[in-house]
Amino acid sequence: MALFKKRSKPIALESVEHLEELARTGKPVFVDFFQYGCSPCQVMDGIVNELAQEFEGSAHIVKANAATVPDAFYKYKVKSTPTFMVLTSSAEANSVTQRWRASGLVKKDVLVKTLTSAGATVSS
Repeated sequence: MALFKKRSKPIALESVEHLEELARTGKPVFVDFFQYGCSPCQVMDGIVNELAQEFEGSAHIVKANAATVPDAFYKYKVKSTPTFMVLTSSAEANSVTQRWRASGLVKKDVLVKTLTSAGATVSS
C-alpha cells in the first residue's frame, strides 16, 4: 500500500502547436504564462500546482515559460506575468477560443470557478 499518492503536475508547454493540440482534446486548457524571477509568479505557482491536482483528468493545466515558448506569449499577446487564460476548442469551427483571461495575483476560488464554468470538474 502506497503511503503517498502521486501528485499531478502542470504540463510544461513545448510550443504553440502543443497548446492547440491540448485544446483540441475537448478539455478546457488553463494556461499560466510565467517567467523565472517574477515574485507574483512564484506566489501563484503553488496554486497552479494545486489546480493540476484538483482538476486532473477533466482539464489540462499548463505552464508556459517566457524563456522557452516566447512564440506563445507573442501569439496570445501576453505582455506581463503572470497571465492566466482558459482556452477551449470549438469542434465545428476547428479553432481554439480564449474564454477567460487575467493577470497578476488571482484568488484560487476565482480560478476554480472559471475552470468549472468552462466544463472542468474537481476530481475526488
